[in-house]
Amino acid sequence: MNKFPSKETVERLRKQYPSGTRVELVWMNDPYSKLKPGDKGTVDFVDDTGTIFCSWDNGSTLGAVYGEDVVKKL
Repeated sequence: MNKFPSKETVERLRKQYPSGTRVELVWMNDPYSKLKPGDKGTVDFVDDTGTIFCSWDNGSTLGAVYGEDVVKKL
């Protein structure tokens, strides 16, 4: 089973979240992350799997994984 998004979905994400876009974390499915809902960051890039990599204001650089984590544009 392929969990990765289609090329079309990745392109849509790249248009929706260009580098420099401010985002807020809604949900992260990672019990080991120090990020919590409400944390804000700036998008660095979206990789080929749809993961949105951010420079979070708290210093983290953890990516938000497509289909697992939720971020919203500010």
